[in-house]
Amino acid sequence: MLAGLPLRAVACSGGIDSLLLATLAHRQAPDATRVVHAVSPAVPAAATARVRAQASAEGWALDLVDAGEFSDPDYLANPVDRCFFCKQRLYSTLRQVTAALDGPVAILSGTNADDLGEYRPGLRAAEALGVRHPYVEAGIGKADIRALARVLGLAFADLPASPCLASRLYTGLAVTPERLRAVERAEDRLRAETGLSVLRCRRRGDLMLIEVEAGEGARIGPGLIARVAAEARAIDPGIRDLRLDPRPYAPGRAFRGAR
Repeated sequence: MLAGLPLRAVACSGGIDSLLLATLAHRQAPDATRVVHAVSPAVPAAATARVRAQASAEGWALDLVDAGEFSDPDYLANPVDRCFFCKQRLYSTLRQVTAALDGPVAILSGTNADDLGEYRPGLRAAEALGVRHPYVEAGIGKADIRALARVLGLAFADLPASPCLASRLYTGLAVTPERLRAVERAEDRLRAETGLSVLRCRRRGDLMLIEVEAGEGARIGPGLIARVAAEARAIDPGIRDLRLDPRPYAPGRAFRGAR
């Protein structure tokens, strides 16, 4: 999967796919591998902490960067292809970070074979900037990634999927740091109080909706909702109401108009 890549830079978001890819790339050729993690209001603090912890444990050459998406009005407007603008900034930043290295550098992403069946506008940016997807090239999907992480005894093998915080904002609702911090605070509090791992707080206009898996809504009572709403409003006063979504959790629900 990584053979023939003398120099490589792994875009590591802090999710299981990119964490495993960075671990494999570094173990296979530590002197030829750099790991790059973008820090921004859209990246959960827990994801950055995971990247730092794995970098320390494995001895990665780690670069923390600001990809600059919060200076891009196209990204901030939150169109349905918002991820294109985010990835365009990210991969361009990786090219800049690695420009001084001695020789051509392969930019690697943790995109896996299962991702190809989903709406992923960021893949257009990856193609335009020559980014490679080793898992896709090897036909490796999410189940294979988890299985390999378990075989290697990696602590993040069963980490639930958790896309960037901007994915919690319904298409067309502008991305702001305050909205993302409120989402992150609400989700962190709800997980801490309930123990639920699969949970999303989505913003639809001035309403924040809590999504959980079918049958789990009873674990979130009115008192907890009231406390979480108060904490979220302290960060983002634009939240009018916080309530349970009557529909069970579904990935990508906030994307509207995706094809």
